[in-house]
Amino acid sequence: MLAEKVRALAAGMKQDLVAIRRHLHANPELSYHEHNTALYVSRQLTGIGIEHIRLSVTGITGVLKGKKPGNGPVIALRADMDALPIHEANNTAYKSTNEGVMHACGHDFHMTSLLGTLRILKTLEYEFSGEVKFIFQPAEELAPGGALMMINDGVLENPRPLNIVGQHVMPELPAGKIGFHSGMYMASVDELYLTITGKGGHAAAPHQVIDPVLISSEILVMLQQLVSRRTNPLLPAVLSFGRFIADGVHNVIPDKVTIDGTLRTMDEKWRREAHVLLETTITEYAASMGAKADLYIKEGYPVLYNEPVLTASTRKWTEEYLGKEQVVDIPKWMAGEDFARYSHLLDSCFYRLGVQYPGTEKVTPLHTATFDPDEEALVTGAGLMAWIALRDLEENSN
Repeated sequence: MLAEKVRALAAGMKQDLVAIRRHLHANPELSYHEHNTALYVSRQLTGIGIEHIRLSVTGITGVLKGKKPGNGPVIALRADMDALPIHEANNTAYKSTNEGVMHACGHDFHMTSLLGTLRILKTLEYEFSGEVKFIFQPAEELAPGGALMMINDGVLENPRPLNIVGQHVMPELPAGKIGFHSGMYMASVDELYLTITGKGGHAAAPHQVIDPVLISSEILVMLQQLVSRRTNPLLPAVLSFGRFIADGVHNVIPDKVTIDGTLRTMDEKWRREAHVLLETTITEYAASMGAKADLYIKEGYPVLYNEPVLTASTRKWTEEYLGKEQVVDIPKWMAGEDFARYSHLLDSCFYRLGVQYPGTEKVTPLHTATFDPDEEALVTGAGLMAWIALRDLEENSN
């Protein structure tokens, strides 16, 4: 009966959910600048009678307490708020009005779903005991990330949650379906900034220079062995370089080369070892060629770990709510996500919400200018997260 109530409440608020999502989509803000977004979310929460506070400048958190007699736990639900620096190419009535900024990763969906979830839980507050801590988190897209800020500002304390659940849209998965992966799910992400300094000169006299272009090229090829020969083949790892600037001309060898890249792993111990190997390989080879190398590693998010017991329970509750046929296994994903910060402090489950339009195999990927998910998934997202929260509270009540 309770599941039916949740489904009915979710279906009944579809128009409101669509309106909220479209407002958020039309008014995106970049990481650490989500001021109007936070104000809008705050007004929505106030409108449904849910107390909350601002945290970490643009973050929002609060606790919704159940009114059913009993001693229930505290659990947490999280949504992210920021958009990306992308020029939207969609031609819709709710297209971004902030030129060069777009919700191309579904954070408008995530906020809307959590607002819907809280509206459902507020309506059903006499049906559960315990507390639901909600987190609207800024700056997921830009390291060091809003999760770290909010954790440092105490979002996981007073009260401390037993566990935390989050969801993320998945355009490769049909709307209505949910994907789970237990254990190591998303990669650590580090940014690599490398400068090779040699001695420039005339291209017709290469014997008089220390060529940073050639040295850098050799280093890039050599570093691929870090994955192919130094990484355990059972551990996923990616080392990619996307920027190589050798600012000479056709007949001038420059003094230096700058290179930007990324290192991604699924193992924190190997991640640390790889940092040392990168530094050693780069600096020692450059020195052997008479050049100087400087490597700056900007540490990003850690590996995201879905705690197996909580993930199995969340999957079971999802099957109860949607049916087993709507729940699928998904593979590891080498993208990064700062929900990982929470997963190293609390039992965590981060699942994927299908948003692909039915009857089509066309997939518009995340982080692209034409990303526009199926809004039918908003009903699933809001209702499912409410059901997961209710079942989590029930299972862990004394």
